[in-house]
Amino acid sequence: MPEALLDHADKAQRPLYIIAADGLDCWLEKAPEGAAALIDAAGFRAKRGEVLLVPRAGKSPLALLGAGKKNDAFALGDAAMKLPEGDYQLAEAPEAINHQDLALAWLMGAYAFTRYTPRKRPPARIFIVDANAQAARQMAKAVYLARDLVNTPAADLNTGELEAAVHDLGKSFGARVSAVVGDDLLVQNYPMVHAVGRASAHAPRLVELTWGQPDHPRIGLVGKGVVFDTGGLDIKAAQYMRLMKKDMGGAANAMALAHMIMAAKLPVRLHMVLPIVDNAISGDAYRPSDILQSRKGISVEIDNTDAEGRLVLADALTRATEEKPELLIDFATLTGAARVALGPEMAPYYTDDEGLSADLELAAKRTGDPVWRMPLWDGYDNLLDSPIADICHTASSPMGGSITAALFLRRFVGDVPWVHFDIFAWVPKARPSHPMGGDAQGPRAVFSLLQARYDRN
Repeated sequence: MPEALLDHADKAQRPLYIIAADGLDCWLEKAPEGAAALIDAAGFRAKRGEVLLVPRAGKSPLALLGAGKKNDAFALGDAAMKLPEGDYQLAEAPEAINHQDLALAWLMGAYAFTRYTPRKRPPARIFIVDANAQAARQMAKAVYLARDLVNTPAADLNTGELEAAVHDLGKSFGARVSAVVGDDLLVQNYPMVHAVGRASAHAPRLVELTWGQPDHPRIGLVGKGVVFDTGGLDIKAAQYMRLMKKDMGGAANAMALAHMIMAAKLPVRLHMVLPIVDNAISGDAYRPSDILQSRKGISVEIDNTDAEGRLVLADALTRATEEKPELLIDFATLTGAARVALGPEMAPYYTDDEGLSADLELAAKRTGDPVWRMPLWDGYDNLLDSPIADICHTASSPMGGSITAALFLRRFVGDVPWVHFDIFAWVPKARPSHPMGGDAQGPRAVFSLLQARYDRN
């Protein structure tokens, strides 16, 4: 992680003034002598993300950062890479900008994926008064973890490497990690995880992480870990396969949330289940029209092998419910239909629990981690009917694809309080706090919800 946050103030740090567009005139009235004329001559209007350095005789220059009209800390996350390199100290900001949010946004905007090439420049470093820099770093580490995993191609992050990443995460916090690999999936009754992953030279696996005291409230966490998705025998066209290294984004986001929970020492019993597969093509690939048995005992007719994620999730969700969690959360890059509905920036979620939904909406607003509730519409449930199996894994209609995928998963959850995220896990065009590439969508909101429910401090 880059050293973008400073822990102490220093006289050598340049003062940074964050100015709202509607507060610029008032600020100029009290600006240091001579500065107002220079600022006006430079055409600075405090638009969002606008940066200006104002020279001062014998002193370090004033740094100005426009907040625009919204006064949103996360809308300023790109300032770390817009300001010239060097050290800054927050001198003033609109009251509506939360300093803790600004610290996290600064780190989120400073991210760069450096596994294969060095970053172009260091971020500007800042001291933010009244912000807990260490807490911001811990949260940013979790976000960086998700981004790094999603950004890494399958040549370097296949099923074994993703399992190793879970072991590394568990070791960092004293969690127990176990895995069921290859044909042992059949022995231990994970038949759909095995079916989806058996065609690959990289063995499929189901990885579990357990952390926390056994008598604490149980939280189940599941993430789709398809390290690459060719589509299987129903192979994807090239333009749709290009980004399929990110199809393990659900697992990456689940790991980010697990990191947050364990770093904060929340008093919960965490049980994370990750089905990890490579949806490849070979003579042993599963086929359209196959009937698969599931861990839950539900027989599933296969319609399209490119809808593999819900199959591996079904076995993993079944395993998670066996521990009787009081809350079950899953993350998955599951459907293109979710992107058509809400685009790449919002995290669609599904739940039948009204209280859970209300708490999640409040948490999303607190954290600036946008989510949007989608309907588990019972009227579409019969679209999953199969004449020769208990259920078909895709719907008989192409409409409402994200909804019908969620309805399929619901069959494997039972009456456990459950929330399902159908995320993109990718930023196609850079925006403040979110550089282009892999991303965490939803974990910060869910963590805030869990913190509100369970944190005793």
